[in-house]
Amino acid sequence: MASLFDEYRDSYGQAVEGSIRFSGLRHDFFLKAKADLLRRVIVERGLGRDGAGVRALDVGCGIGSLHRHLGGAFASLDGCDVSEESILRARRGNPDVAYSVCRSALLPYNDGAFDLAFASCVLHHVLPEAWPDFLREMRRVLRPGGVACIIEHNPWNPLTRLAVLRCPFDKDAVLLRAAMTETLFRATGFGEIQSEHFLLWPRAGRLARKLERSLGAFPLGAQYACSARA
Repeated sequence: MASLFDEYRDSYGQAVEGSIRFSGLRHDFFLKAKADLLRRVIVERGLGRDGAGVRALDVGCGIGSLHRHLGGAFASLDGCDVSEESILRARRGNPDVAYSVCRSALLPYNDGAFDLAFASCVLHHVLPEAWPDFLREMRRVLRPGGVACIIEHNPWNPLTRLAVLRCPFDKDAVLLRAAMTETLFRATGFGEIQSEHFLLWPRAGRLARKLERSLGAFPLGAQYACSARA
């Protein structure tokens, strides 16, 4: 997987834009929606208001595209990825984020180092047999009571399926339903598990977001977020 994303270090954005062009939306629309959701998770999970004191880790951060939308969300933000070339580009684009290359199945951080660990559209690139170990590592680096958040493609959404089919580095992706992610969280010792589907409306206004949240329990949105407490 590292070599695949090394190859796309300079064309990742163009590849994603090409896969979603049929929607009429830009990649930044989806990135901002994820960033807004993470800010809300911080507050609703009681980690802190306005990110004060929150130490966050982005597992599988790639070139750090999401990070420019997370300014001020955390007291500190770390990112790690198996692709060394992607990390080099992420460092150039986001000098305020601390980046590390992940050279093994173990995350390069101490136990209990973070309050929040999140992985955005990463798990579908991991071999299914390695999913439990992936979540165990997220739990290990979280403090007791910390929160993990998995953001993934919703396989029930036909437009999401089309976007994945059109994306060159998603050809081997194994999409997992929110129910599967919840099961994985339970199996790896997490509790207080919550899921919601989002990115249902092609607008970012307050009313659209409110309507979207009211339907979050139904598998309608393009993506979903599943969070749980360590």
